[in-house]
Amino acid sequence: MLIHEPRVCLLLHGFTGGPFEVEPLADYLRQQGYVCVLPTLPGHDAGLRRMRGVQWQDWLNAAGEEAERLTRQYGTIDVVGFSMGGMLSAYVANRFPVRRLVLLNAAVIYVSPGRFIRNLAKRVRIGLREPWERPKSIPFSAPVQFMKLVRYVKQQELPRISVPTLVVQGKQDQIIHPYSARYIYDRLRGEKELLYMPHSRHMICLETEAPQLFAAVARFLDSSNEQHRGV
Repeated sequence: MLIHEPRVCLLLHGFTGGPFEVEPLADYLRQQGYVCVLPTLPGHDAGLRRMRGVQWQDWLNAAGEEAERLTRQYGTIDVVGFSMGGMLSAYVANRFPVRRLVLLNAAVIYVSPGRFIRNLAKRVRIGLREPWERPKSIPFSAPVQFMKLVRYVKQQELPRISVPTLVVQGKQDQIIHPYSARYIYDRLRGEKELLYMPHSRHMICLETEAPQLFAAVARFLDSSNEQHRGV
């Protein structure tokens, strides 16, 4: 028997990151009564030492398996995706009973491939508690797989999304180009809302504007009948 009472949110982290990237948002949503699930994507545990050999389809499959498990148990879910997790969230939203979708600094257009790769290993070190040992480098195959994932989602998944979607972009993002948000917004088929955080960089859930971000996400998830307009 399906359980419909709890509100359930699947939160997907970014490339070379982990659940800690979205944990502050999950904590906020839990205070609002949500059941939050934050899986660790393939290759992202044990300090990224298991990244070698991971294919882009493995990330899609892992997100899909988690969504399938949750929808079997709860019926419908909300999904939040950060950076690469935004790409995976688009895939999930097209295949499972997703009620609302939130994309945070979704990785559609990066500032430049070179700059993107240079930021991979160091971008999570400043200002974070760090029980994880970060490696000095990651396998060359990993960013190649990431770029394949982005290309696939841009071409095959984004134009199919019809669930209500909130697109959020930090204007000071040093990794994902701020135009990514408009690119995504223009291709969505359903109700949609576009929100810019003027002072936020890539790690948007850990920035000074995080309280405003969390309130906006909670408002969007709680509003079931409103019509949303972009800016």
